[in-house]
Amino acid sequence: MKIKALYQLGILLLLIVVVNMLSSKVFTRFDLTSEKRYTLSEASKKLLRNLDDVVFFKIYLDGDLRKGFKRLRRETKEMLEQFRAYSDNVQYEFTDPMESNDPKQRKEVYDHLVEMGLQPTDVQMKSKNGTERKVIFPGAIVSYKGQELPMDLLVTQMGSTPEEIINSSIENLEFNFSNTIRKLSVHDKPKIAFIHGQRELSPLKTGDIFRALQEYYSVFRIKIDGNINSLVERKKYDSLAPTAIHKKYEAIIIAKPDSLFDEKDKFIIDQYIMYGGKVLWLVDGVKADMDSLQMHNVTYGTINDVNLQDMLFNYGVRINNNLLLDLSALPIPIRTGQVGNAPKIEFFPWYYFPILYPVVDHPIVKNLNAIKTEFISTLDAVNVDNIEKTVLLTSSKYARTQNTIAYISLEDLGKEPDRRLFRKHDLPVAYLLEGKFPSLYQNRVPKAILEDADIRFRAESKDTKMIVVGDGDIIKNQVYRNADNTYSPYPLGYDRFTKQSFGNKDFILNAMNYLIDENGLISIRSRNVKLRMLNIEKVQHERTYWQILNVVLPLLIILAFALIMVFLRKRRYGRKKISHQ
Repeated sequence: MKIKALYQLGILLLLIVVVNMLSSKVFTRFDLTSEKRYTLSEASKKLLRNLDDVVFFKIYLDGDLRKGFKRLRRETKEMLEQFRAYSDNVQYEFTDPMESNDPKQRKEVYDHLVEMGLQPTDVQMKSKNGTERKVIFPGAIVSYKGQELPMDLLVTQMGSTPEEIINSSIENLEFNFSNTIRKLSVHDKPKIAFIHGQRELSPLKTGDIFRALQEYYSVFRIKIDGNINSLVERKKYDSLAPTAIHKKYEAIIIAKPDSLFDEKDKFIIDQYIMYGGKVLWLVDGVKADMDSLQMHNVTYGTINDVNLQDMLFNYGVRINNNLLLDLSALPIPIRTGQVGNAPKIEFFPWYYFPILYPVVDHPIVKNLNAIKTEFISTLDAVNVDNIEKTVLLTSSKYARTQNTIAYISLEDLGKEPDRRLFRKHDLPVAYLLEGKFPSLYQNRVPKAILEDADIRFRAESKDTKMIVVGDGDIIKNQVYRNADNTYSPYPLGYDRFTKQSFGNKDFILNAMNYLIDENGLISIRSRNVKLRMLNIEKVQHERTYWQILNVVLPLLIILAFALIMVFLRKRRYGRKKISHQ
């Protein structure tokens, strides 16, 4: 028996040694959660494996925190541990920026973090004296090869509960971490370009998004001006070989054009798309602006004909010549009287400035904050073969449209809207188009161009993508005057009147990342983390019942088990005693 036991022990020890040796050579992890929350995407794994230096995360989320932020801290740490499992170059540290008891020192830390780009959040904390206000910084400073970038952990969403915001923030953790590493570690940035020449938005009015895009891409401003090589590069490597054509830019942005595109420029854009180019179209269906209203209180919205309708129709979408009015709207300030020497200013919702709440479960708009728009037009899908269409943004459930010529008056402000008119719902205002697009110029170009070996006309595109939005102002930032009478841009999405920040910048960044998306990181944003929460109403009504059940029931089970054991023990030994007698 001894020899057999030793033999079995030896086999067991040998098996343990073999398993340990294999585990040191082969790395694997098991994720048993239904939503695979602890499984990193292949894009993140590839990014981590390519790190050639230490990336350090200093997380400013520690100390005495509320329940939701404790959960965010725990999930953040678990995500970082997952990153460390795939790369030893990931290091992190948690710290409480407000741990000092010295108010002066705390203010210095506060100012430094704000200067670094982290956004503070005010929370109410319970204390011995009731409640107290505490400022926390749910974010991190990420360092890599001497570079530093701020990273917000908290996803802000208007109209969402604190629990939903925390859940959205957890869903975005992998994307935020991977995206920040990507911005710090990328060497050869893809090229993109803003098109100008048709009175598009000025560099000042797109200044903030221009800077934000530069974290990912090499960004240019170009004028096509009839130059056939402005968007693509044509090279002849050999006199006998056909002309080689390469895109100069991975994507182009057409932001609020206000004058006609000529046919040659349209042909150049069309062939750029045929060779795989991506386009973000931000085009108004109606011309209307607030400047005229501020001067005269009345203006008219007219058709914004920039000679792109046939092109977009051919690709699968039509921008309607109408204005969307929505009860979910941005308030604007209006002078309503005088208080002493100061004007009396009141805010009224301006239904021509719809606020869009993204509800589509797509990586571009998932978990985005509300988006503000100005004089936006609706879109219609057009049946085009081989093109997949996805609605990205829609109106609320209480909307209507106003066709051109549209009479627009500030006199409507402050009046109670006739809700019977706002019966339309979920009207599309932004589409994603994907597939092989037909050329606008197939069967239309002269034979000389069709057979030109240098132009190399294509009638159908390679697989590519484009996004069409019926509002050019969605990418426009407001501006402020400096002390020296120069102007600077506000952050895109910030409204200087209401002091609110909207999700416009994230929408544009996500749109461009999806269009180009060389490494698949944007797909991470479709991750879902189930929010397993208690039913608050049920908890309040049945609190006592569940408390008694959770306290008394285990005790009764233990007592019943003990009585059964005593009974069985007595029965067993009672029989033995009788048998001996």
